[in-house]
Amino acid sequence: MPRTVTGIDLGLCNARFLRGYAKGNTFHVTAFANSPLSSKELPDGWSACEVPFKPTNARVGVTGRDVNVRYVRVPRVPDWQLRNLMRFEVEEIGGQSGGGAALASDFNLLPQLPEIEGEDVVLLAMARESLLEAHMDGLAGLGGTLESFTPNAIALYNAWTRYGVLQDETVLVANLGHDHVDVVIARGPDLLFARNLTGGSRLFEEAIAQRFSVSTEKARELKETIATLDPAAKHTDSNAEKASRSILAAAGQLTSLLQSAVIFCKSQVKLTGLKLDRVVLCGGGAALEGLPKYLSNALSVPVELFDPWKVVDTTALPEDQKRELETYALESVVALGLATMASDSSTYGVEILPAATRKKRAFAEQHAWMIAAGVLAVGYLGWDAWKTREDLARARRGARGRAAVQAGQRDLAQGGGARPREPAARDVRARAPDDEGLGRAARARRGADAEGAARRLLGDAALDRAPRRSRARHPARRRASDRLRRRTRARRCELARDLVRGLRAGRAREAPAGTRAQGAPDAVGFEVHARRELLLAAQAGRRRAEEHGDRPERKGRGGRLAQRDRRARDDGEGELTR
Repeated sequence: MPRTVTGIDLGLCNARFLRGYAKGNTFHVTAFANSPLSSKELPDGWSACEVPFKPTNARVGVTGRDVNVRYVRVPRVPDWQLRNLMRFEVEEIGGQSGGGAALASDFNLLPQLPEIEGEDVVLLAMARESLLEAHMDGLAGLGGTLESFTPNAIALYNAWTRYGVLQDETVLVANLGHDHVDVVIARGPDLLFARNLTGGSRLFEEAIAQRFSVSTEKARELKETIATLDPAAKHTDSNAEKASRSILAAAGQLTSLLQSAVIFCKSQVKLTGLKLDRVVLCGGGAALEGLPKYLSNALSVPVELFDPWKVVDTTALPEDQKRELETYALESVVALGLATMASDSSTYGVEILPAATRKKRAFAEQHAWMIAAGVLAVGYLGWDAWKTREDLARARRGARGRAAVQAGQRDLAQGGGARPREPAARDVRARAPDDEGLGRAARARRGADAEGAARRLLGDAALDRAPRRSRARHPARRRASDRLRRRTRARRCELARDLVRGLRAGRAREAPAGTRAQGAPDAVGFEVHARRELLLAAQAGRRRAEEHGDRPERKGRGGRLAQRDRRARDDGEGELTR
């Protein structure tokens, strides 16, 4: 999801808060607020701001006399050398300013110019840290979070390149505020010059207030209602003509400010042949009637108003905020540029931060990957330790099982040398061979005991019980299940016969026959138990055969398995009887 940010343009008379996000080539505005102010210093206006939303991830614009933008021509050097050069430049400027005021700065390279060969032009922006800290405190009071500070002129340039009509021409873009004028000169999409100047619409208000001997608030009202700079305008009353004539001198001062910006650009960037092709105005002062036409005659270039909202999506705004944005459309261009810079990393960036805040962020950014790698390493080591412990426990259990099997096999071969593991929870003492009075459950338990004893001795997985007779309705599945049952029974008979033969082979080393029933070793008890269980199984099978009568043997594989089963049973019974 796109990152939602806030652009804040704080002035002496108004503060604009614009919130939204950039998606593709379109910026989507989600909230807007304009707070009227009346403060003498820029940081003092925070306490009077009323914002219906929290300005989180805020890019705050800075301007005025506490912000300085310079241009330095340097040879083309690596980035680390360029950083050192700019640090020395900032330290030198801070020493010359007097008072020992700490300066926060940032820089960026201007696009390569064809008029300059072998050198780079660096835009260096500086601001007093006391100003930035005051802004940070005011923003925190509104519940907002800071993203960074940016000069208003850089925000204006990004708004122009993203939402303006770009052609192969040199354009001067001016934001006429109440006390300051932010000026940008661009050639096509390339930035040539950016600077903030002292002046603005306050010049017109002071001229009207002096002419009519009224307050500043009344002069602002007269400026917005009856004053005009259109030479062809027809005045309806004497006050309108008087107010219009009084602001001509202020309009001349504004023209001089713009012309001085062009001259300063020529001297700073060394572009002696620079010539303007067009002028674009925005800001509250640009709403003065007749100002574009007056400046067009004074500068001899076309002058027009900048309206970026034609390509900005405002459908998500509530109706009241949308009407407010339409009212303050010219004043909100810088706030739009600030929000665009915070949301889109591809814009031309100059981010000023206090030294302490910059160090904290640099530490977090540089060590974020290391911290994440450490967390992953600790997690992997924990998982590996757990897995190793499980594998070791499994290996130990397997080793104990194999040792028990080997001990049983050795005891079977030697005839009672080693002591095998005692069958758990089973009575392996000799039982009466007569099972006439035993029920089906008792016989089943006796068979399970014999099978478990043989399993512990031989460790053969083939001793698994045969499945019950299949209840499947399909004949083929029923026949397959019956075949599996017969094979398993034959296998169990073979294993029982091998067990008896092994027991007979070790009979010479066992104790005398008279001592087996009283205090005999476990191996002898197991032998007696196994012999009697197999004998009982053989007798029970013969008895069932006598009761049901002889049945004709089926041909095929089933008949062969039945014969094999009978032979194994008879052999086992014969071995035990002998």
